[in-house]
Amino acid sequence: MYSPPPDPDAEQRMRAHHARAAKALDVRVEPGGEFWGWAGRTLGAPARTAAGAPAWLRLVSVPADKASGKLWDGALDAQHAFGDLDGHRPALLAVHDAFDDTTAYRAELSVRVDVPVLSDTPVLQRDLKLPDSWWADLAGTLEKVSAVGTDRVAVRQQYMDRAIPEFVGIPAPTAPATSIAHGDLHWANVTAPLRILDWEGWGQAPAGFDCATLYAYSLLRPDIAAHVRTVFPVLGSPAGLAAEATVCAQLLQTVSRGDNLALAGPLRAWSEELRRR
Repeated sequence: MYSPPPDPDAEQRMRAHHARAAKALDVRVEPGGEFWGWAGRTLGAPARTAAGAPAWLRLVSVPADKASGKLWDGALDAQHAFGDLDGHRPALLAVHDAFDDTTAYRAELSVRVDVPVLSDTPVLQRDLKLPDSWWADLAGTLEKVSAVGTDRVAVRQQYMDRAIPEFVGIPAPTAPATSIAHGDLHWANVTAPLRILDWEGWGQAPAGFDCATLYAYSLLRPDIAAHVRTVFPVLGSPAGLAAEATVCAQLLQTVSRGDNLALAGPLRAWSEELRRR
């Protein structure tokens, strides 16, 4: 979980719009459990519907001219495309939009997931004892996701062509296949039993992109990272090279900006492996 926005006025506006959205959607926000997203861009909290069903109310804010497109409509598009994925994705129940000067706000009311995420941050830094059934559920769910048709794009070829040479040091590999990916599969977006959260960035990506992402965020736990490779044999294969190089480049780019510094060494070692391949 991240901190509220550094600007007290922005924090106050987010709280006010969250409360207005709750009223508009006829839900009661429950005390405690408030969850801020990166840079205070999102604010979530547990709620209950008028019928008493547990729900989660998430508010996202963007500049008004960005209130469209992939990220803005991601959760709504995912609901139409996937439903609840046999219970592995919290269903979206309703949305409510509002505008305030130059900022747009979207409130998303979803079925509440009453189990904690497996990590407070995307990078896994603790031991996990996950049963084989959890890994099987994950592999099966990602297979179902990959088969959905969409024109949404999670990773653009133009980004790969630019970032992979810059941060990994190899020409961007040609992806032998593309599939549909969640697009942000890390340890703060999954629970046990399996629920996969935060679907705003899903779309087309090189085959193996989600498992490469989970692998990258597991690098501080070599045992888990090795298990990810075992469960998803596309990693380490020619078919997965484009996805691995893309994810490695993405995270090395974040390191260059001062984020994910704990991953810097393992990511550089991974990039060396990719260059050898």
